[in-house]
Amino acid sequence: MTNVSASQGIASLAHRNERTLVTRKNVPLGRILDIPIGLDYSWFVIFALLTWMLARGYYPAEFKDWPPPLYWFMGAVTAIMLFVSVLLHELGHSVVALRYGIPVRSITLFLFGGVAQIATESPSAIAEFLIAIAGPLVSLALAVLFCTVQPLVAGIEPLLGLAKYLTYLNLALVLFNLIPAYPLDGGRVFRAIVWAITGNMRRATLLAANVGRFFAFLLIFGGVWQMFSGNFGGGLWIAFIGWFLGNAAFAQVQQAMFQGLLAGHRVSQAMSTHCAAVPADLTLQELVDQHVLGSGQRCFLVNRGDNPVGLMTLHRIKEVPRREWAATSAAEVMLPLEQLKRIDPDTELWAAVQNMDRDKVNPLPVTQDQHVIGMLSWEDVTTFLHTLQELGA
Repeated sequence: MTNVSASQGIASLAHRNERTLVTRKNVPLGRILDIPIGLDYSWFVIFALLTWMLARGYYPAEFKDWPPPLYWFMGAVTAIMLFVSVLLHELGHSVVALRYGIPVRSITLFLFGGVAQIATESPSAIAEFLIAIAGPLVSLALAVLFCTVQPLVAGIEPLLGLAKYLTYLNLALVLFNLIPAYPLDGGRVFRAIVWAITGNMRRATLLAANVGRFFAFLLIFGGVWQMFSGNFGGGLWIAFIGWFLGNAAFAQVQQAMFQGLLAGHRVSQAMSTHCAAVPADLTLQELVDQHVLGSGQRCFLVNRGDNPVGLMTLHRIKEVPRREWAATSAAEVMLPLEQLKRIDPDTELWAAVQNMDRDKVNPLPVTQDQHVIGMLSWEDVTTFLHTLQELGA
């Protein structure tokens, strides 16, 4: 239902760990167009709820003479087909993103529908518009398809019921997603239009996100009103969707502020130059006792002689069972330097943050003339942001 850029903003930045991106585990379903497809565990909640609603509500009301097991079977089939429709909606976004050379990390189906995690921002307003509108156009095409199929299956009640409900659901997906509430598709279309008019993506993002927050408050208010008017379950659901959209829009406002704060600053201003060097034959136990616990450092260059050959982080240490620390050297566990992404100290800090997020690198070695002169980590960027805020930037 939405497409999400890789950069998450100040709030999420403060919660990153050595794994760089903290993502919820999900159930892998395979790959389509080389894009990993997964099911978030919350999907099973909505699947069960939707199956129950269809089996006890829609199908018995529309078709009164079916045997009870058929109601439940068709409820489950319809719930699965809804999420197939959502998956196709997200693939619509993804295909256009790939057409513009933008990587798509994954598509995840979850409680509220689906998310295509797009790795970077769109390169232009027209690209943003086309990526955003692609999903609703796919849903509209599906609604037309299922509506066209109905006369062909009119004599087979289960298929007729399925086609009618999927027509309604896909139309609902189109209408809901075209609400100009960022980060819904309609909000992204609105952002693209403002971006094209103003030529300023950050300003367009702020405006679209604040419009999204306004619609989120309307949904919360409407949901609470419904709850007190007697429709407690429906009202609670509407309010919950509003709360979800409000949080997402607020995160986008933070991201835009985050980008604005970093604009004009270089990697050299935020990087740490105090990444200690340790010998390659040092054991993990010695590394923890002498350096991690002693100084509180979280990353180390691993040297063989005077030459750095790798990078060690707390996450790499934790991957080794504690009982093996005394017999495992840093060289056995380190990330080889030649395999690591690197960055120049004069690189724009915002571009470096996007690279770290896209490539899942933390920390990022900073090199000049083939020599490592520092490290840029999420903690370094967070500290730099706090300093800018304290200075009133």
